[in-house]
Amino acid sequence: MSWEIVIGLETHAQLSTRSKMFSGAATAFGGAPNTQASAVDIALPGVLPVANKGAVERAIRFGLAVGATVHRMSIFARKHYFYPDLPKSYQISQYEAPIVQGGTIAILTESGEKRIRLTRAHLEEDAGKLLHEDFQGMSGIDFNRAGVPLLEIVSEPDLRSAAEAVAYARAVHSLVRWIDICDGNMQEGSFRCDANVSVRLWGETKLGTRCEIKNLNSFRFLQHAIEHEARRQIEVLEGGGSIIQETRLYDPDRDETRSMRTKEDAHDYRYFPDPDLLPLAVSEEWIGEIRSRMPESAEAKRDRYRTELGLSMDEAVTLTQSREMAEYFEGVLRSLRSLAHGNVDDKVLARAAATWVTGEVSGALNKAELEIGGSPVRADQLAQVIWLVLGSKVPSRTHAREVFARMWEYEQSDRLAGSATSSVSRPAAGVSAEQIARDLGFDQVMDAGAVEAIVAEVLAANPKQVEDYRAGKEKAFNSLVGQVMKATKGKANPAQVNELLRKKLAG
Repeated sequence: MSWEIVIGLETHAQLSTRSKMFSGAATAFGGAPNTQASAVDIALPGVLPVANKGAVERAIRFGLAVGATVHRMSIFARKHYFYPDLPKSYQISQYEAPIVQGGTIAILTESGEKRIRLTRAHLEEDAGKLLHEDFQGMSGIDFNRAGVPLLEIVSEPDLRSAAEAVAYARAVHSLVRWIDICDGNMQEGSFRCDANVSVRLWGETKLGTRCEIKNLNSFRFLQHAIEHEARRQIEVLEGGGSIIQETRLYDPDRDETRSMRTKEDAHDYRYFPDPDLLPLAVSEEWIGEIRSRMPESAEAKRDRYRTELGLSMDEAVTLTQSREMAEYFEGVLRSLRSLAHGNVDDKVLARAAATWVTGEVSGALNKAELEIGGSPVRADQLAQVIWLVLGSKVPSRTHAREVFARMWEYEQSDRLAGSATSSVSRPAAGVSAEQIARDLGFDQVMDAGAVEAIVAEVLAANPKQVEDYRAGKEKAFNSLVGQVMKATKGKANPAQVNELLRKKLAG
């Protein structure tokens, strides 16, 4: 049989406020258990919640970023269920009237761009956390997370494969970081997904019975969990069984999903408006103010990089994978423009900056397991390295790469305060690219007259290769280039050598 997988994701993004959704308690990660739990968070009698304005603003920013409807009036509701880490026995959330409704997220698939519809994004509070490891025969409860503000982003069931689900989750992860509403730290639980998975025969329009896989905190686990769950459901159906609507957990050690509890429907939670919280009113003026402070979107930057700067789609996508990456690239380009003084075409500068940022810089970051914000080489320093090539201050890009590697190690060593792990003697912090090139002996680029004389000598000494080249053998030309570069000890500009050789050979 031919089966179609249908997936919808519920993404929980912890909002980057310093205090909780309905109390003034801190949200910082890593505090000792129950040291960041106020009377409101643990539901002591008589306490009243107060909505966090900063959390509401972040929800509005998300709604504007995805082109959704931001409701001028929304309602907080009580979602009832019993669990030991939920002190009130209900969660304050939003149901019938969420703050954000609709919108889309664009993803790239093998078939091109696909827009995933969003059902809603609503504000809610997180629950606490059960601790099992430190207790024998019992569990402890840490209420530090109780009340932490979350934005739950719910997609329509538009995803058709685990790969599409991962692409969507990555896109949401990138977006919430881009607009600065969530730090996206999956290891700390700031960004996690629940996957609703069902299968149906190709051609059917009715959705199959879904199972929800809870709390997937890595993209790899998300992909594996969906793939396993889809296979499990197909095997059940092809064996004559039926799928039970339930909540399941993914076990990465066994690469399998396991039943957790029967999945509830909305009416089981007995939603009703929270009588302790007034309806949430959002004014047009406030939305306008927030819109005016929104950063340029990643999509708009990609289009601008392609149309104005002449970059390829792959380069534009890579450079906008995070706001920090885009800002780094633009910092390099600004510094290059300053160095060029208008004497080099802007698209040439942009292509050079993009090539170095997506190549050498990204490679060095991956090797060092760093994000772009932790790059030891600043944007203006990278521009100095690139200008060594564009300004013909070193013989070739190969030499500039070595200058970059040396600069990276100098700056990394400075950060480590002269750690003995560095194999290079460390000069003063912020040493220039030109100084490093001089120290390495790369700055002694030969002038055109000296190179022309060596080209003449090489041609005179290799009549057979000259004859082969004129007979159409391009390998002979490459051999002549190599001999000239060897004779100049690598100090000639390769482009200049190529130009002089072809000119002489054509004469």
